[in-house]
Amino acid sequence: MKVGMNLLLWTAFVTEEHFPILEKIKKTGYDGVEIPLFDGDAEHYKKIKKELDNLGLGCTAVTVVNAETNPISPDASIRKAALDRIKWALDMTSVMGGDLLAGPYHSALGVFSGQPPTADERKRAVEVLTQAADHAQKVKVKIAIEYLNRFECYFLTNAMDAKNLVREINHPYFGTMYDTFHANIEEKNISHAIASMEDTYVHVHISENDRGTPGSGHVHWDETFKALRKAKYDGWLTIEAFGRALPDLAAATKIWRDMFPSPEDVYGNGFKFIKEKWEAFK
Repeated sequence: MKVGMNLLLWTAFVTEEHFPILEKIKKTGYDGVEIPLFDGDAEHYKKIKKELDNLGLGCTAVTVVNAETNPISPDASIRKAALDRIKWALDMTSVMGGDLLAGPYHSALGVFSGQPPTADERKRAVEVLTQAADHAQKVKVKIAIEYLNRFECYFLTNAMDAKNLVREINHPYFGTMYDTFHANIEEKNISHAIASMEDTYVHVHISENDRGTPGSGHVHWDETFKALRKAKYDGWLTIEAFGRALPDLAAATKIWRDMFPSPEDVYGNGFKFIKEKWEAFK
């Protein structure tokens, strides 16, 4: 098991300005960080890789898609833009030495049809994401597609649907992931949700019910860690917390007040919490 910290707590675009934060995360004991991918080129991310290597930090990455890059759009040009976007994110992850790209890039974040997902939308998603998985295999970066909750998307909103999508695409570089925040909203039984995903999930986000410091809210943490241990999960446990520092992200995640006393509380106490819970259920 490796413990990671998602840098969206501070920024949507990591630069040299954030290197002191990387140092603090390393000193806390983290194995790596999750880098947001929304902009930038290979030269930029080579600099990020150099600093990660200097500090001995591993990395994963995370991205999203929007209405102009939506894999389930009926517009073929938008679906092509979606595939290009995902390929770019996979390439940048590879440049940084990361082995996994997380995120809900199965469909546009915050875009709703007013109806459940259709068979045609499912077909489009499978087509685009299968091509993305082929590219992922070329650059040796695994896809960890993220199901969200029904307030953030409508296409993929529970563990069973996520597992079924992985089974349908049936590609060695295509998997799903488990996020405790979304599961806390959507799953009726946490242990069953984790067990039902079987071998399809390759990444885990540790996120409190209010997006604050893990362990400070009402997520069913004992049940979660016990189920992960029972499933013999051995990948990343990456903290994902959001504040008000980034207005666009705060709007997307509906964060209107401070959910934690400080970033230091999130990554400091969050790290201790994960380590304690992981050991408690070994």
